[in-house]
Amino acid sequence: MSIERAFDELRFGPQRTLNLRDGLPTAAQATARAEAWLRERQVAKAGEVLVITGRGSNSEGGVAAVREALVKLFFSLRRRGVVKDTQEHTAGSFVVTLAPVAALFAAPRRLRHPMEQYAPDPTSLAGLGDETRALLRELAVRTLQSLGAARATKRFVQDEMRRQFAALSAAVPDGPDRESRLRAAITTAIAELDETFDD
Repeated sequence: MSIERAFDELRFGPQRTLNLRDGLPTAAQATARAEAWLRERQVAKAGEVLVITGRGSNSEGGVAAVREALVKLFFSLRRRGVVKDTQEHTAGSFVVTLAPVAALFAAPRRLRHPMEQYAPDPTSLAGLGDETRALLRELAVRTLQSLGAARATKRFVQDEMRRQFAALSAAVPDGPDRESRLRAAITTAIAELDETFDD
């Protein structure tokens, strides 16, 4: 094991490292895997993470397709409030600084990914538990207040709740405890907004 790799393992550990060289994914597979992982790590407040793409030396024509696809993804996720900064770490890896969860709601709507721009219809929120909907409402109201809306109409609050649900649900993978993890992500976003107000 090289000394650089040993330092990376100490600095990031397995929870904050995504190795896309494993399994030799296509560029599309690597992009989908990386986006889901980065969104999940953002909600987990991982801070800095290491994404290993490989150099592409075994790629067809010597073109690092996975690496190039990830560079585009990082740019897209930065506009959408998931990534704060990206630095090339080595010729085959990047250090990605994740944005606070609250940044998901500060990203300009016109730049949002189409999947996030059109929130799910209200019936999807009806399937959530009362506690989750109450937290979403609190987050919506606080977000609107942080944007300068002193008095938000019922429709604005509902639209904001749906928008936040769409953004956060993309970051919370499926599983038996998905709603509790969604509540944890909402609570994190509320705490980050409170920190912003206190500054």
